[in-house]
Amino acid sequence: MKEFSFSIPQDVIVGKGALAKLADVSKKLGKKHAFIISGPNLKKMGLVENVASILRQADVEVDEYTEIEANPSVTTVEKATKSFLSVGADFIVAFGGGSPLDVAKAVAVVAKYGGSIIDYEGAHKVPGEVVPMVAIPTTAGTGSEVTAFSVITDRARDYKLTVFSYELIPKFAILDPSLISTAPASVAAACGIDAFIHAEESYISRDASPFSEAMSEKAMELIGRSIRGYVACRENEQAAEDMLVGSLFAGIAFSWARLGNVHAMSHPISAYFDVPHGVANGILLPTIVEYNALADKGKYLKIYNYISKTPEYEDTFEPGMLVEKIKELNAEIGIPNSLSAVGVKEQYIEAMAEDAMKSGNIFANPRSSKISDIIELYHKAM
Repeated sequence: MKEFSFSIPQDVIVGKGALAKLADVSKKLGKKHAFIISGPNLKKMGLVENVASILRQADVEVDEYTEIEANPSVTTVEKATKSFLSVGADFIVAFGGGSPLDVAKAVAVVAKYGGSIIDYEGAHKVPGEVVPMVAIPTTAGTGSEVTAFSVITDRARDYKLTVFSYELIPKFAILDPSLISTAPASVAAACGIDAFIHAEESYISRDASPFSEAMSEKAMELIGRSIRGYVACRENEQAAEDMLVGSLFAGIAFSWARLGNVHAMSHPISAYFDVPHGVANGILLPTIVEYNALADKGKYLKIYNYISKTPEYEDTFEPGMLVEKIKELNAEIGIPNSLSAVGVKEQYIEAMAEDAMKSGNIFANPRSSKISDIIELYHKAM
């Protein structure tokens, strides 16, 4: 067994009504001025005000920035950081899906150490502790509340940059299933398949360890049994909780095991064509699973049984069955079946492949990949 390490450097609270615990969390932090980073839809729905009210009742001053877009940009980080510094807040409440959480992490770095988030691109360039954060996800998918990554779009390069540092992991995470009950079916599907892919890719990663595998397996079990039910009815409380906790475990897994070709290739798709991250991932998954079959060491059978209602066994299972089961799952929850269906143009494939090869996830993928392989995979997914 190769050497590995892990830590879980935060407190996580899970359960219906857990949002009310935010008051206790703020007291534990010992801070008195919160800065909520969220999106415009949550603001319109009154949910940002609900969070602010809980904080005010705990004698915490509150300011907010709620103009976070999908696939948030470097410019958005700059604006949010300027707002944070202008009001003198001392901690951040990241409230929303992956986009607000990614921006919150970026603001936590730049507000503390200055410069641009571009200066911290890559691994372990954050010099120390960042502004304290409390993460409250409102989608079940990114796992960003427990991950060491922030992904921000640099519009000047049409490129999604990644900042990787364990300093980015929020101090506290609050998972309340009632907060994800209003998500549209399309959002539930995109986020849900993203969470499953976090678990699947970290599970087969070259950097997987017994710890990360345990997290990945439990994530796939929870997501596999509940993703269909949650997309069908977001008010299904048990399914919602399964999805939230599954996403959490998957996020922990890939923070320590990395991901693979699906994520390396999906980021350029979102950067060039503004395709939602989970949708891009879901479209790519069958193609990459087929490509990686050559490197499978028996894990495909387990993955198949986590997402299938009818189990298979070693003497009857073939890797192609997993590919077909994933296609079936995508169809059931409404994920498109090709890149062309979401507006991707073939003439951009070589440029996207060059960007994909810059991702560290390429090197964690179980099957080695050259740029020619990535180009071929993009063409196949078209």
